[in-house]
Amino acid sequence: MGEHKTTTPTPHNSAVKGDFAKTVLMPGDPLRAKMIAETFLTESKLVNNVRGIGGYTGYYDGVPVSVMASGMGMPSMGIYSYELYNFYDVDNIIRVGTAGSFHRDVHVRDVVLALGACTDSNYAAQYALPGTFAPTASYKLLSCAAKAAEDIGVRYHVGNVVSSDRFYNDVENSLDWAKMGVLAVEMEAAALYMNAARAGKHALAICTVSDHLVTGEDTTVEERQNSFSTMIEIALRTAVMQSK
Repeated sequence: MGEHKTTTPTPHNSAVKGDFAKTVLMPGDPLRAKMIAETFLTESKLVNNVRGIGGYTGYYDGVPVSVMASGMGMPSMGIYSYELYNFYDVDNIIRVGTAGSFHRDVHVRDVVLALGACTDSNYAAQYALPGTFAPTASYKLLSCAAKAAEDIGVRYHVGNVVSSDRFYNDVENSLDWAKMGVLAVEMEAAALYMNAARAGKHALAICTVSDHLVTGEDTTVEERQNSFSTMIEIALRTAVMQSK
């Protein structure tokens, strides 16, 4: 894929420059994006709905914040985050989603701040690097999120996650990542971190643990919703802190 002209609207986004705030929260699910905008933001307005991927901009504590769905998986996250960084002048993207824990001390309802994102994806091949790139979070966003989690009093962990291309795996070897200290598995962070690095921007993945792949712990729908709300508050407080 070659270089694209930075023009808006794009094939995937009907917004124009200026419609998105400098910080965008990105859940995977478009319905969650709508819920965040309606529940947490004031004066929110719909700025994109191409393919049902809702994008909204409003205010949180007086600070402009946007929220837009990423869809599922790295190809989808790769498209939307690339366009936000490179076409819409977005500086910070905070992924808010769920993850499955590999670690016995990382329980359901805990929050994981993804310091780094291992991956089984071939996403980095496009950069033609003479080695293996290590996708990492922005320390600016990570430090703000850790402080926000402490202020709220939520149980959180900082460490590596693995971003997988597969939800259903023909070979059951995903737990092998745990021997390297990886805390949890999700499906988008690595592509987000690579796009941020290439664009010279900032990214962070904040994930709520929805299930445990070792102990079999799971959460109810109500528990997931409550934990999700806590994670959103961390992300929004992070957006406010980094804006000052």
